[in-house]
Amino acid sequence: MAKILIGCETSGIARRAFEARGHDVWSCDIEAAEDGSNRHIRCDIRDGILDEGWDLLTVMHPPCTRLCRSGRRWMSGPGKWTPPRQLPKGKTWQDMRTEFEEGVSIFTACWRAPIDRVAIENPVMNDLARDRMPIDLPVPHLVQPFWFGEPTYKATGWYLRGLSPLAATYRLEEPERGSEAWKDWSRIHRMPPSAERARLRSRSFPGMMEAAAQQWGDQASEQLAAAAA
Repeated sequence: MAKILIGCETSGIARRAFEARGHDVWSCDIEAAEDGSNRHIRCDIRDGILDEGWDLLTVMHPPCTRLCRSGRRWMSGPGKWTPPRQLPKGKTWQDMRTEFEEGVSIFTACWRAPIDRVAIENPVMNDLARDRMPIDLPVPHLVQPFWFGEPTYKATGWYLRGLSPLAATYRLEEPERGSEAWKDWSRIHRMPPSAERARLRSRSFPGMMEAAAQQWGDQASEQLAAAAA
């Protein structure tokens, strides 16, 4: 059994997946847990919780809007840190810079945590974000939900330290491009703007989390048992 922290998640999907494997697992976020679990700590992940002797840290949805490639156009124009041609409605360039710094701070705090096994979910980063990342940060291990039985397209990047890449567990056959099934699989990317869009787009996939719990949780348990032998 490993002592596991699930950071930046309120749905409880990842926590419950690791819990089902018998681990001592807790989640944390600045927001309350949707399932009302008493194994959810409401806090900023940077406020000391990372130092509490965890065997495995899985960070589900740290702020990535300003770090990812799709958000690059809001951050800078040609070159680096020149005024962008356009800004999101109601936002200033200083807002963008503040949100960018927040994303960098949370990501680097998690990556540098004194924990042997770390998996941080984040898209492929833009050049501005990469310039600020720890020098030992690897390229992300990219997976798709349909590798784990979820009929959905959403490239998911995992930055891994001390853990093996996730292996597909139940890979679905992809639908024909342009078909109704393909459109349904693409529904996350086709979501219209709304107050709930960001939360829904970042929601964990149960099949992927079950694979993570089995593969990463068992890897941690086996290594801990070997070290104790």
